[in-house]
Amino acid sequence: MKSLLSPAAWARVIPFALFMALLALRANWPVAQDGWLDPRWLYGASVLVVGGSLVYFWRRYGELGRGSGLSFWHALLAMAVGVVVFVLWVWLTEPWMLLGEASASFRPVDDEGQLLWGLVIVRWIGAAMLVPVMEELFWRSYLMRWVDKPDFEAQDPGAVTLRAMLLSSLVFMLAHNQWLAALVAGMVYAWLYRFTRTLWAPILAHAVTNGVLGVWVVVFGNWQFW
Repeated sequence: MKSLLSPAAWARVIPFALFMALLALRANWPVAQDGWLDPRWLYGASVLVVGGSLVYFWRRYGELGRGSGLSFWHALLAMAVGVVVFVLWVWLTEPWMLLGEASASFRPVDDEGQLLWGLVIVRWIGAAMLVPVMEELFWRSYLMRWVDKPDFEAQDPGAVTLRAMLLSSLVFMLAHNQWLAALVAGMVYAWLYRFTRTLWAPILAHAVTNGVLGVWVVVFGNWQFW
């Protein structure tokens, strides 16, 4: 239990927990009306609160510090992986590949169907710049390594087991309604972390996936993916 609740563990759990709590709040917020805040702007609150928590805990993320960057080839690999995951994410959408519907889908348009660019920008920044850091710190850096070794910081990412990759990806899957796409993405990001041995690789891949997905969603109006 001591390892589970170590300062390094809390530094990875708290930002994720804050994000999920604010996501649930947005999903259950009353429909916007006079006197009520538009629930879509709660995503902006998530960006500020979760981003602030990451800044506060940053000194605990030693693997993201100086000397932990990506080589040129690993960066190219991560970006390629991110694009592949994006393609799979928008392709693996058969009914049997879904677990219900997204709890808090995001449509940044007004009553006339016109884009609300403030909401679009906030949502894209959160999805492409905040979520990849927050989620990779929780799912891959913490949970996946903890499955192998409770003192997770001592676990070399290059030595994580297939069991840890699969179990952490299964839990990652449960946090998304596109269960098959999420399972594949989780396994791919986990493999990338193990192969490159730097968390920046899955962060970059995740950022590319979410960034390209965001552009695609806005251009084609496929709001169900947001």
